[in-house]
Amino acid sequence: VQLVESGGGPVEAGRSLRLSCAISRTTSTTYCAGWFRQAPGKGREGVAAVYTGGGPTYYADSVKGRFTASVDNAKNTVYLQMSSLKPEDTAMYYCAAKWVPNGVGCASPSGLGSSGYNYWGQGTQVTVS
Repeated sequence: VQLVESGGGPVEAGRSLRLSCAISRTTSTTYCAGWFRQAPGKGREGVAAVYTGGGPTYYADSVKGRFTASVDNAKNTVYLQMSSLKPEDTAMYYCAAKWVPNGVGCASPSGLGSSGYNYWGQGTQVTVS
């Protein structure tokens, strides 16, 4: 399984940006896909989790109401739509995937924890000014 993020870049505060995460896989296995970010000098923060098999999403309080995670299984792609961006959203953003049976625990605080995610993308930089 390989994950490739795209869509990052510089953006003005208050504007929107959509990140994409293309997931290459050889089977139809469903995954819990998480979006994480890491700002310079800070730890990695989980911001959103979504199960590719369907169901609710889960967000960190810091992005709730502003970010939306979604899945397009026809394209094997997970998205993170970011709106009302703030300078404090500046970070390297990563997508990650882990297999969970029937998506159990994905849309929960567990989905925002980086442990258990065994597939990671290379990251895409988002800079808000």
